[in-house]
Amino acid sequence: MPASPLPDRAFTRRSLLRTGTGLALGSGIVAGSGLLRATPAAATNGIGQTGAPLCQQPGDSASRQGLGSGDLGIPYYREHDQSWGYVFGDSFDDANTYLGSPVMLDQATFDSSGASPIAFSYAAPNGTAAQLFDYVHGVDNGYGVESTRIPNDCIEFGGRTYLQYTSVVHGIGGDPLPAGDDGSLMSGVAYSDDFGVTWTDYPYHWDGQYRGVNQSMYGMWSFAGIDPDGWLYIYSKRWNGSHKNTADQGAIQLFRIDPNEFRAGNFGAQQNWVYNGSSWYWATDGTPPTPLFAPGNNIGEFSVKRINGTYCMSYLDVVDGSICTRTAPRPDAAWSAPTPQVVANNTWPPNHWGRPQVDSPYGGYIHPGSASATSLTLIVSQWTQQGAYRVLQFDGINP
Repeated sequence: MPASPLPDRAFTRRSLLRTGTGLALGSGIVAGSGLLRATPAAATNGIGQTGAPLCQQPGDSASRQGLGSGDLGIPYYREHDQSWGYVFGDSFDDANTYLGSPVMLDQATFDSSGASPIAFSYAAPNGTAAQLFDYVHGVDNGYGVESTRIPNDCIEFGGRTYLQYTSVVHGIGGDPLPAGDDGSLMSGVAYSDDFGVTWTDYPYHWDGQYRGVNQSMYGMWSFAGIDPDGWLYIYSKRWNGSHKNTADQGAIQLFRIDPNEFRAGNFGAQQNWVYNGSSWYWATDGTPPTPLFAPGNNIGEFSVKRINGTYCMSYLDVVDGSICTRTAPRPDAAWSAPTPQVVANNTWPPNHWGRPQVDSPYGGYIHPGSASATSLTLIVSQWTQQGAYRVLQFDGINP
């Protein structure tokens, strides 16, 4: 029996870089066709939020902070005051005016039980949603012409906030991306010593396709956090936030670094998780990390977090059309098989049956304040019929 067709993956979240209030649909997709319909999520756990929208609802907490619509909503713990931050990608206000990317909202307290949905209480940098970084879209800011900078993950430790991002050139909306291209300019890490008000780029950048390194495995990062062993563990992969990189193949790699070396910007001090043909080991001689998984389905956004001692991974499987999860007891241990959690079609294939269904899902970031490793909160992005996008909260996810 053939699989039911999935939404046209060429219609990605980057299509929202629009002119005025019009939506660049591209690919012949027509609003109202049913393809973009916001389908109610079918709860499988019976607890907490099962698709609660956190923005794009008139008068909601995001709107009160100046954010009308945005995607990603990458959560991180603000350890200096025990609050929570959420980093959005390309964002708009209630009047559909483009705000930029990245954009950050804060939350005073988080209810990990899911009894109360996430509500935002402040916007960085100065109380109203605005672009965090000082750069201009569509021009050369010193590294080559870049369309936008998309956040991949954020972490705070030692009084400093770190945000890893990808600068994108092509693959935006209807912009074609030839097979085998990743469309990126570079990736970088910016830091803030005032918890999100001002940001500074580290001088070192990881070159992307338009700086001579197509398919760099340092395109997208996820900060798994500082383990009790003292190392900061980081996973990375090729840039595929456009969901158009046909050469992605789902490869993810692992490296670790002393947090003090990371703070100093001494990224060359990383140790790489390497397979030598018979065993895995931590390489200190610059040997490149070995991909953790065999080539398979393409992966878009991904997230890895340590939750109550268990490492949990989530990602968008671009081919399968689902947000999948895996677990591992250690960052350098074997991962479980993937489990679809939030799906574009919950009638096919069989492992999608009964799962929460969301048309055109992507993202799927693990909240570091999740109740437990068997009751995760996922922040899932979605296209909507209203001509924008939003983020949804799912609780009680058992990976």
